[in-house]
Amino acid sequence: MHSSPAHPLAFPYVYPKSRYEPTPPVDLNTREVRERLSRSALKSFFKLVDAWKLREDDARELLGGPSGSTFYEWKRNPDRVLEADRITRISYLLGIYKSLHIIYGDKLADEWVKLPNSNIIFKGSSPLAYMLAGGMPAMQTVRKLVDARRGGL
Repeated sequence: MHSSPAHPLAFPYVYPKSRYEPTPPVDLNTREVRERLSRSALKSFFKLVDAWKLREDDARELLGGPSGSTFYEWKRNPDRVLEADRITRISYLLGIYKSLHIIYGDKLADEWVKLPNSNIIFKGSSPLAYMLAGGMPAMQTVRKLVDARRGGL
């Protein structure tokens, strides 16, 4: 009797073994995590603001629009607990900063956000203008774009 091979869809797909262990996502809903991250996030954000030579209004908008007095208080004293939204915004921006510095030299990396960009996403405006107009979803898009470029796509 002749047996035919099993149909290829008869076996469920099994992922190959890997030593890769994904990092569990950070739970920004817990105060302890936000306490741990907030100070360094703010200090890094203000360094990014200086590196990118951002106007105060633009920097405030990227943070979600705190008042001028709040913004200066955070700059003067970063020891505070930020909301999850602000930490997420800063995370996107720092990821963009890091990828740009991997892709380009320091000068272009720090100027890139303000330069007109021919990518279809930006429609000739700057990535900064795109992020200011689109908020956090736009920051996420720019982060994905520069991460993809860094990865060679």
